[in-house]
Amino acid sequence: MSRIELDSVSKVYPNGVKAVNGVALDIADGEFVVLVGPSGCGKSTLLRMMAGLEEVTEGSIRIGDRDVTEVPPQKRDIAMVFQDYALYPHMTVRENLAYGLKLKKMPKAEWKRRVDEVAKTLGLDELLDRKPRALSGGQRQRVAMGRAIVREPKAFLMDEPLSNLDAKLRVSMRAELARLHERLGVTTVYVTHDQVEAMTLGQRVAVLRDGLLQQLDTPQNLFHHPQNLFVAAFIGSPSMNLVDAKIDGDSVSFADFRLKLPPGSPVYGQERRVTLGIRPTDFDHSAVADPELPRIRVRADVVEDLGAESHVVFPIDAPRVSADAVLAAADAASDDEGKLFADDQRAIFTAVVDARRAVGVGSDVEFAVDHGRFHFFDPATGQALTAADRERDQVSA
Repeated sequence: MSRIELDSVSKVYPNGVKAVNGVALDIADGEFVVLVGPSGCGKSTLLRMMAGLEEVTEGSIRIGDRDVTEVPPQKRDIAMVFQDYALYPHMTVRENLAYGLKLKKMPKAEWKRRVDEVAKTLGLDELLDRKPRALSGGQRQRVAMGRAIVREPKAFLMDEPLSNLDAKLRVSMRAELARLHERLGVTTVYVTHDQVEAMTLGQRVAVLRDGLLQQLDTPQNLFHHPQNLFVAAFIGSPSMNLVDAKIDGDSVSFADFRLKLPPGSPVYGQERRVTLGIRPTDFDHSAVADPELPRIRVRADVVEDLGAESHVVFPIDAPRVSADAVLAAADAASDDEGKLFADDQRAIFTAVVDARRAVGVGSDVEFAVDHGRFHFFDPATGQALTAADRERDQVSA
């Protein structure tokens, strides 16, 4: 039994900085949960508190059926994998894998069995007599993971273990990690700032900002049903297009556009200001789209041809959304998305469309927009406006 429960956990440093603020998490036995967020959001601090490397200021932590809040790291029966491999350079791969087991005075036959088993699982059989300097980055990371696996702990805690690898190797190591978890079924908490890693690895993903848990959900729900502006802007690449808009009964208006809303929309029939969100993937070329969908005509400023798809970037004659949550998510982006247009105060939209429909730079293009997938947020609070909100409002009226 290796369920991990965090009950309103906080961490306040002596200088008064609150790195983690009342985080509650319930991680099921055998679950793979990813903690993601921008630098300084508290994700690594939270992981270190689970490991016992940071003291808990408030709240409690349980692993399995034990309260481990005050238990030292070595007695928590967890294993950590760090960003740097932390291998002993003077030891062979076999010695690195066996080191922790030997410290525990484990019988030789047992530690040899475990080491051989893990080496076979991770494809390290032929590397057991090599030293770390003779290994590639990916091989070293596999040894670091093997050293954690060989202990057969109750849980794995991983702090950005792939960040030192190149892009191609990260992709293959992600696949290896997913297969490994499927095979071992050990509870795993994984920290990353890379949302692609988070979305591809996590059975559930916890999004953090400024020490606060923003949303804990499946990758699909985070993408399709973000609970607030920060999650909406942070999850997804290219990021969600956002613009201030006005709801006027059965339509939404922004810039020079007025688009009909489907009756099932959470804001249908209202009169109010909103922040409108449209995923880049919810655009399509007008010629091939459902004729019932509303259209917008724009001028393409940039066209990125990626082979199967094209990213068409175009300005909208409306100011950029400048909510703190959106700015925080933009600052956390791993690339320079939007930096080319920093001197343009208009909203910059991106449409992801089929590359076989050619779009030329500087040309006018008509897109259909899937109005059934629009996202709406309260401009004051940043919270998502949902069908449940609409039903509640109707009942109270």
